[in-house]
Amino acid sequence: MSDNTKADMAVPEVVADDATSSQGDVQAVRLAPNGNVMENGLQKGFKGRHVQLFALGSVIGPSIWYGGGIGLQYGGPGTLLIAFLVLGVDLYFVMQSLGELSTLFPVPGAFNEWISVLALEYNNLSLVMHLWTDVVPTYGWILISWVVAGALVLFDVSIYGEIEFWFALWKVLCVACGFLLAILINTGAIGGKYIGFHYWKDPGAFVNGINGFGQAFVLAAGYYAGSEVVAITGAEARNPRRHLPKAIRLSMLRIFVIFVGMIFFTTLLVPYDDPAFQLGTSKAGISPWTIALERAGWSGAQNLINVFILTGYVSMTVLYISSRVLVALSISHRAPAFLAKTTERGVPVRAIIVCNLFGLIAIMNQAAGAANVFGWIISISGSATFIVWAFIGITHIRFRRAYARQGHDPKDLPFRAFLFPYGAYFVAGFNVFLIFISGYTAFLTPFNVATFVTSYLVIVIFVILYLGWKILKKTKWVKLEEMDLVTGRASYDDRDDDESGPGLLTRLWRRVSDKRE
Repeated sequence: MSDNTKADMAVPEVVADDATSSQGDVQAVRLAPNGNVMENGLQKGFKGRHVQLFALGSVIGPSIWYGGGIGLQYGGPGTLLIAFLVLGVDLYFVMQSLGELSTLFPVPGAFNEWISVLALEYNNLSLVMHLWTDVVPTYGWILISWVVAGALVLFDVSIYGEIEFWFALWKVLCVACGFLLAILINTGAIGGKYIGFHYWKDPGAFVNGINGFGQAFVLAAGYYAGSEVVAITGAEARNPRRHLPKAIRLSMLRIFVIFVGMIFFTTLLVPYDDPAFQLGTSKAGISPWTIALERAGWSGAQNLINVFILTGYVSMTVLYISSRVLVALSISHRAPAFLAKTTERGVPVRAIIVCNLFGLIAIMNQAAGAANVFGWIISISGSATFIVWAFIGITHIRFRRAYARQGHDPKDLPFRAFLFPYGAYFVAGFNVFLIFISGYTAFLTPFNVATFVTSYLVIVIFVILYLGWKILKKTKWVKLEEMDLVTGRASYDDRDDDESGPGLLTRLWRRVSDKRE
């Protein structure tokens, strides 16, 4: 038999196996030119290590280096650390709920959250570059980053996944360097002065009372926003059943360690009332690491931290995710149909362009001031995160009830959430509470219109879209026994990832990416 004949026979075989799930639902499946399976127009080209590192790469953004300083001013070190610990527990149960759902139904979601983060990244990048040169105006840097980001995500998913993997790994190394610097500064190895927990005692651990807590929770939500990317990548993972549960467990631990670790060290480096926060003229200038290093005698610290901040922009996970979310909305008839169109390699060019247009919101900083825009977008992103997380919990509860009502055994699920139903109820209830408390400070005297709008605008938009959809489409509340638990079930590609043999470098590679044989 000729090679051409074999190739012709291979295509129907793969499509037939993957086109129908164990539940009998037919999927729109074909092969990409590189041989990867494509489903609903998207290429399933992510390997296990891609999925695991995506969660880290997406959330280690530039604000991780200076946002802690802003949080210190909100509520002090104690308030800030408590907010991140509590939100970390919240995120753990969100990931458990999302893991159970996405392993069985690997479909992306949460468009509003991602477009707000995209605008934030473009806004901050322009500020970072201005530390080194002011020849290019702010809007110029925004447009340059807008074009470069759009170009990066136009690669097919197998190539983009490899690029993103190394970018994410570099970010992790920068964070590890930040941990080391903080330890050396705090113990006196750099600067010659032992600090310990001095700033927790003087000026103190808490400030601004309940107002400080409210602002700190919103800031923490802005940091954690996007951690669910590990589940969203399931739509383009080769084998969601195999990779997602492991990735969710490991990435959750790493995210928690990185964020809580960064915040913990932030509280040890500078006091919340440090005058340098008010004197800083750049994002690197108000970073606790910059302030502490300069006090220790490192005059070039601002340039070093600016490099770390810049690494937060070298990946474009936010644009990747928002475009895939828009494709999912289009496929489910909740967005214009033309947005679901992809290239033969599974790249949703139209969705990428539309999502990238939202990033131009960052140009508002020309009129409103970049610092104000940063605060507004963080507030919008935090509110959107609370809404998304609350409905993940509600959806999980409804799914489990329907699953049991229709006679299914939870033991058959490829991934079961820990502490269900308590974790899911906590996610739903706690995040609804945070939605309304996030804009609490707007109601204080005098009434703050900007805070009120940025805190609750997302809620208004959500209600309008939800009710508008119900009215226009005349949809009804679906009963548990009538809920469709078949359509959208994942089909799986059990092929092994194409990795090299178990040599020394390969074992090191797999240790970094937690890919064991």
